[in-house]
Amino acid sequence: MKRIILSTVLCAFLTLGFTSCRDSKKADSAKEAMKESADKAGEAIEDAADATGEALEDAAHATEKAVDHAVDATGKAIDHAADATEDAIKKTSDKVKKEVDKIGDDN
Repeated sequence: MKRIILSTVLCAFLTLGFTSCRDSKKADSAKEAMKESADKAGEAIEDAADATGEALEDAAHATEKAVDHAVDATGKAIDHAADATEDAIKKTSDKVKKEVDKIGDDN
């Protein structure tokens, strides 16, 4: 974006420099140069807009992929946590049953 602005400013200064010429032939060539500069600046702006659009599309696609991966990873983490919780509950339940059985056997 800075390059576009600097290019536009440079073109404007070149245009001002050419228009200050007193010779009519130089004035005509200055007009042509000014016209060319304006055309080139317009093309540069269009190219920059195209590049920006493409960059935004690429960023959106990359973000979409990252979100998909994050969702998958979160789902897997939840599954693992659920499995671990289930295992812990089973182990705790087995220990409680053993202790209850011990208490029952002692009576």
